[in-house]
Amino acid sequence: MPLKSFEAQMGALSPTEKIQALRMLALQVADVWPGIERTPGVAGGSACIVRTRIPVWTLERYRQLGWSEAQLLESFPALRAVDLVGAWAYVEAHRNDVEQDIHSNETA
Repeated sequence: MPLKSFEAQMGALSPTEKIQALRMLALQVADVWPGIERTPGVAGGSACIVRTRIPVWTLERYRQLGWSEAQLLESFPALRAVDLVGAWAYVEAHRNDVEQDIHSNETA
């Protein structure tokens, strides 16, 4: 589909549909996650927020325990709101890996 046609179709979507389309596009992009990096030897090689050593699985576990984004941002001063957006998208695309990291770290 040519880009102009895509732009026209996107313009016709509701805000909610645009968000869903954005998520679908993000999942189709090669495994490149701006704001998320894996570095051997850092946090056991788990996906972390860039500029930090905060693993995505840690943030997801706190979210599962009921922490709000405001609580996460307050508790992790190096985080920005955009970091959480990236983390949640990463979790959605790599749920099994993140859940395995949570399990491995809780049973260690």
